[in-house]
Amino acid sequence: MMRLRGVIRFERRHEPLAPPLRFLGRMLVYWGIVGIASAVTLGIGVMGYHWLAGLPWVDAILEAALILGGMGPLHSLPNATAKLFAAAYALFSGLFFIAAMGVIVTPVLHRILHHLHVEIPESIEGEQGRRAG
Repeated sequence: MMRLRGVIRFERRHEPLAPPLRFLGRMLVYWGIVGIASAVTLGIGVMGYHWLAGLPWVDAILEAALILGGMGPLHSLPNATAKLFAAAYALFSGLFFIAAMGVIVTPVLHRILHHLHVEIPESIEGEQGRRAG
């Protein structure tokens, strides 16, 4: 667990840039987090389409994958419950995509900003200090 914390933790402003292997490890951890979350999200969609819409398992996987990937529905849905689930799952999938991209981009953006030594202006830094205290 301690080793994983070292991979995930970002460098502070005055620390040197992480070595390439640590950065690669960090990227793999973040991709893994998104991969596991995507599998859980896909599983929710598959179960919903199978149980609520009555689709066979393969068609439920296809429908959930298309919605999660942003492609849109393939099958017509038989009842109002299935349609409400599909609407909720589509909205959730859109928000999940935004969150997943944020998680994936965070290490890269942090590395770029850390490499460029982007400083917070003193006026903003002072306001943050006053708010925290």
